[in-house]
Amino acid sequence: MWFPVLNLPANFTNSALPGKGSLRAVVVLLGLTCLAVAFAAEDLPVLDLNQTLRPFFGGSWEKDFRLSDDWEQQLNQTIAQLQRAAELQRRQASSDRGSSRRPAINIGGQNPSRRGGSSIVDLARLAELVTRQSTLRIVQTKNEIRIEREGDAALICGIEANFMETFSSKYGTEYCAWEDRQLIFQISLPEGVTILHRFTVSSNTQLLNMVTRISSGRSTPFNLIQVFRRYDAPLDDFNCVQTLSRGIVCSKTESQN
Repeated sequence: MWFPVLNLPANFTNSALPGKGSLRAVVVLLGLTCLAVAFAAEDLPVLDLNQTLRPFFGGSWEKDFRLSDDWEQQLNQTIAQLQRAAELQRRQASSDRGSSRRPAINIGGQNPSRRGGSSIVDLARLAELVTRQSTLRIVQTKNEIRIEREGDAALICGIEANFMETFSSKYGTEYCAWEDRQLIFQISLPEGVTILHRFTVSSNTQLLNMVTRISSGRSTPFNLIQVFRRYDAPLDDFNCVQTLSRGIVCSKTESQN
């Protein structure tokens, strides 16, 4: 513990100045002030400049259906955009013959070749499947972040590394990366389909934004935005489900004998 020391002249005495009682009070007050500052400095947290700073995603999250995209509505909007683009291409066919080839526009439900990619309907259905969870649980430590999804494998990434491979097998490969304050997961499937999840959290940490992008070959990718709100998870002895009419409904789990 550090204590302040006042160095006074050797010939200094209280009688040398008028108002020696007031001077004594000032000296005592100054000493106490310095002592308080010393104690406060010891209580301040130490900033570790070597530690990577990441946004905090940890907690329980429930989907806000009002703010989230409906996959069927998003599909209809995407198809309408593709139809307008296809019509524009037909009108400009004569002038575009010498230009570079454009990405294929595949709207129907046929099974196109791998080179051409999947149809937009197939991509939209896959997007609905991989974003079907109504709740998420995220555990974040100083070394790792784990996004737990009901009925699906957890998404896991390190905190320190900007880019890392998290899974690889004959069924596909998964990578994760940090881009500024965004957490990104990319899953590459053997059929040439790529699933990209991009997570961001609001400045007040109350909203979690998940943008999912499904792409395949030269086909037009399908994007779906899901928004989650932070909530206090119920105790483990309660079983809760998400309903459209009443929100989250919980019931007490019966004990097994």
